[in-house]
Amino acid sequence: MTVNQELNLKKDTGKNFTAVHVGKFSTLDQYELHMQSINRTVHGKVFLREAIDSTSVQISLNKLPAGRTVPFYHAHKLNEEVYIFTGGKGQMQVDDQIFDVEEGTVVRIKTEGVRTWRNNSDQDLYYVVIQAKENSLTADTIEDGIKSEKSVVWAE
Repeated sequence: MTVNQELNLKKDTGKNFTAVHVGKFSTLDQYELHMQSINRTVHGKVFLREAIDSTSVQISLNKLPAGRTVPFYHAHKLNEEVYIFTGGKGQMQVDDQIFDVEEGTVVRIKTEGVRTWRNNSDQDLYYVVIQAKENSLTADTIEDGIKSEKSVVWAE
């Protein structure tokens, strides 16, 4: 399913960057995603690949309200996922193993890992999901980085 989400975001672009301002995580409810294939609308989920013109990763910002559960399991064909929890508490289930998540928890799930999650607390659960093709990284940041000789100058 290609994600087609209408977003009216403040966007800054330059020759080598795209920046968008989504707003605070607490206001993610303003965004909705309609998934035609299952005739379902989800609030509090923002997919960013198209908004930031990404060619290598899909990133979503997410809010799962208190007491809510993702009502299905899923896995992926090509993309591993990394979940970065930024607020609240909940639980994930991967391949029938259940574990707690909270702000500061980071979870990587391989493509074939069958997953779901829930917010079993009385606070909203906030998280970022990053998808990238499994086994595609060929150099770590240190090896891939190239130091520029340009001096750092901040215009006033």
